[in-house]
Amino acid sequence: MRAIVIGGGIAGTTCAIALRRIGAEVTVHEAYADAAGEVGSFLSLASNGLRALDALDCGDAVRAAGFPVPDLRLCSASGKVLGQVPRGRRASDPSPSVTVMRGRLVETLRERASHAGARIGTGRRLTGLDQEADRVRARFADGTTDEADLLVGADGLWSVTRGALDGRAPRPRYCGLYTVSGISGARSARSAPGGLEPGVFTMTFGRRGAFLDVPAPDGTVWWSAQVAAPEPPAARSRLPEVLRELYAGEDRASAILRDAVRVDRPTPMHTLADVPVRYGDRVVLVGDALHPVGAGQGAGMAVEDAVVLARALARGGADSPREALAAYDRERRPRLLRMAKAAGGNRDAKSGGPLRRRVQDLVMPLALRHFHARATDWLYTYDVGTVPSATAFSARLDGTA
Repeated sequence: MRAIVIGGGIAGTTCAIALRRIGAEVTVHEAYADAAGEVGSFLSLASNGLRALDALDCGDAVRAAGFPVPDLRLCSASGKVLGQVPRGRRASDPSPSVTVMRGRLVETLRERASHAGARIGTGRRLTGLDQEADRVRARFADGTTDEADLLVGADGLWSVTRGALDGRAPRPRYCGLYTVSGISGARSARSAPGGLEPGVFTMTFGRRGAFLDVPAPDGTVWWSAQVAAPEPPAARSRLPEVLRELYAGEDRASAILRDAVRVDRPTPMHTLADVPVRYGDRVVLVGDALHPVGAGQGAGMAVEDAVVLARALARGGADSPREALAAYDRERRPRLLRMAKAAGGNRDAKSGGPLRRRVQDLVMPLALRHFHARATDWLYTYDVGTVPSATAFSARLDGTA
């Protein structure tokens, strides 16, 4: 089987790795010259995402690229600690979540994909596709084409594959929150009220959104301001000033922002309505092209997609790609719908008004103490399973199994 993967980010590279494991010939086409860069700043992989990476033999490399953050501390705008819980895992799970720069994660996964034998090309932007009885053809902006048995649309939130698969596919919509991430110097770790404890990710619910911070091993502080606003700021040059004004009355965020040495461009947060056409005869969507869930699970869900897709193809892709893609969709859909609902609640918690904040400050300590584990076990305890060996898949292709 020959597969084309559109998109060389997290979803695309993990799909390339997973498909190579079952013996497929894989070519990745990335629109940008560099799919890593500063886009997205840092992210975290919870235990379910790390478990999926382990299934692809990538877990250790990713852990080495980032650093463990075992705990999450939630605070009110006044600095009151509302509670502390295991971050991205259940309390009994010995494997903590890992925080890593997105660019470093993509570089690591690209290295693993190339080592596995996938071909990765950059600077080729998809413009359309044609599905035929036995092939799928991808058309690119430079006038070239590529053909394969299968095309995986891992081209992110503004997916061209999604629109080519279904001209009536939903478009992303700004959800009223934007994110600005950055890095502050070591001085802020000493001056921030409440201190910055290694291994603890702190989320402060403020008047205009949420502020997240975590101390990195080099002494700097990685932070992300998630701001509720009708639209994101237009000028990047004013961002430091805008953020200082927004958080002027919140001591912890103000102390960290005062020592900022890097401020990334604003990233609007979007929602995507349920996608009705998720696969075709030889085309399938994965990652943000299908489900931009957020809530710290975008990367983890993308890796899970890759494992489940490869396993479905190994079981039936040689006989009927469409049936294999349908099986992949059936397995993933209930979990993704549940994740989308949880992500919506996460956004609401960050963008509530003063009354919601007061109620949240009263209710959250009780909820964290008594219900957090029960409410999140479905997410963190999930085991995506393994990917069959290339030998077994090749035997199906040859008709010897």
